Amino acid sequence: MNIKDRILEIVPEAQFAEQGDLTATIPAESFHALAERLKNDKDTQFDFLLSLTGMDWGETLGVVYHLESTVYGHTIVLKTMTADREKPELASVTDLWRAAEFNEREVFDFFGIRFINNSDMRRLYLREDWVGYPLRKDYDDSLNPLRMTNEVTEDTTEELSVDEEGNLVNKTNVLFEDKEYVVNIGPQHPATHGVLRFRTSLEGETIKKIEPYCGYIHRGIEKMNESLTYPQTLALTDRLDYLGAHQNRHAVCMCVEKAMGVEVSERVQYIRTIMDELQRIDSHLLFYSCACMDLGGLTAFFYGFRDREKILDIFEATTGGRLIQNYNTIGGVQADIHPDFVKDVKEFIAYLRPILKEYHDIFTGNIIVHQRMKGVGVLTREDAISFGATGGTGRASGWACDTRKRKPYAMYGKVDFKEIVYNEGDCFARYMVRMDEILESMKIIEQLIDNIPAGDYQVKMKPIIRVPEGNYFASVEASRGEFGVFIESHGDKFPYRMKYRSTGLPLVSAIDTITRGAKIADLIAIGATLDYVVPDIDR
Repeated sequence: MNIKDRILEIVPEAQFAEQGDLTATIPAESFHALAERLKNDKDTQFDFLLSLTGMDWGETLGVVYHLESTVYGHTIVLKTMTADREKPELASVTDLWRAAEFNEREVFDFFGIRFINNSDMRRLYLREDWVGYPLRKDYDDSLNPLRMTNEVTEDTTEELSVDEEGNLVNKTNVLFEDKEYVVNIGPQHPATHGVLRFRTSLEGETIKKIEPYCGYIHRGIEKMNESLTYPQTLALTDRLDYLGAHQNRHAVCMCVEKAMGVEVSERVQYIRTIMDELQRIDSHLLFYSCACMDLGGLTAFFYGFRDREKILDIFEATTGGRLIQNYNTIGGVQADIHPDFVKDVKEFIAYLRPILKEYHDIFTGNIIVHQRMKGVGVLTREDAISFGATGGTGRASGWACDTRKRKPYAMYGKVDFKEIVYNEGDCFARYMVRMDEILESMKIIEQLIDNIPAGDYQVKMKPIIRVPEGNYFASVEASRGEFGVFIESHGDKFPYRMKYRSTGLPLVSAIDTITRGAKIADLIAIGATLDYVVPDIDR
């Protein structure tokens, strides 16, 4: 099926650009109807909203949508825009993809675009009294001096909807009624795994509703990128999901290399793949440790941290860093691997494989663990896709969403490994996916570690890197799901727009759906097994 022809059948005035990824520009008045057809048509079934990016093109404001079909595997990029910069309004797609709920709020927060029929048009990251929209090109940061007062939490949201006569009207929605019993969990709470706040409505011990509040450590990285050269942006990328630093950076390098037509050496591809899998083991060991601690298993917590240190030692020997490595570069890696790298990696794998049995003996098989995790916090496959909850969370719900399998990159198309998929969708399934993935990561490394080819570890690049004009997207399977990078370039040495597809934001956006009807104590196990990292959300 030719997707371009199908779009033209529905919207004849659609315009296509083929600089970079195939992109269709759709008039705002036709966009929702087209999106609905593309999602529901049996021949297209674009059921996965991979990324939603706000844009300021100068005369217009708009949104870029990356859509994917989990049935057919095909992809498309759609653009829509409005020329009204004073009151920009576009149709919401929250009725089609739940992932749009938080993503549209993010676009409103940074660009001021209101989405018609989105029930929650509050800022997502910034204070409600923030003046202006920071990602607009004409934003004046002097309008926002440092405010030392606490922000008042409102219990209402604004919705722009269409009445029976077709007129736009403002509607107020109530989040929590006055008589509801609402407790705060966070932003300073060990079980939120970072500076994140959950306002939780309870009936006895049962959760009625959860409202997440993000942005406590938001750093404006995507805004900073607009004034940084492409190599300079890499340092900030490591500081998103710090347990996926190698992988995040890999995605950015891959995106720029794709745009410039740069092919790295086979040696670099081997090194990047091995490092990504070591990072995945590192992340999953930390997941194991923290999940065990949250449920009271302190001995298991110490075991996991003890063994994770061995990976950090390997990282440090080659990269000089333990948590933040700054290793991947555009065109290769920063330095060649340490002379003892191969030996140390092989020794670590030989050590860890029997140790994993101890992990399961001390924690996984415990009856209390089963009671706390099995049947708790169920996320259906349909909801996982709709929210865009990829990674271990999606695979625990029966969704085979591993980017390494769907869109192979580096050496993943040449190694044999199993995609771990469970169907229960509960806390225990999410836990087991990650534990089983440790074994698969070791299997991948073992296939590569003795066969690293000779060659350069860095392609010679020009002193100033300019990305050709166009739109580009690349993604990797990070420790918590699909991490994507969208770049719009105007041919300069600075990105016109660089947007990160967070792995954690979909997980937090789904938490209300997952926890409704559960006990308040279950929130701890649910949060632990979702395994989000807050700096990845608060970009």
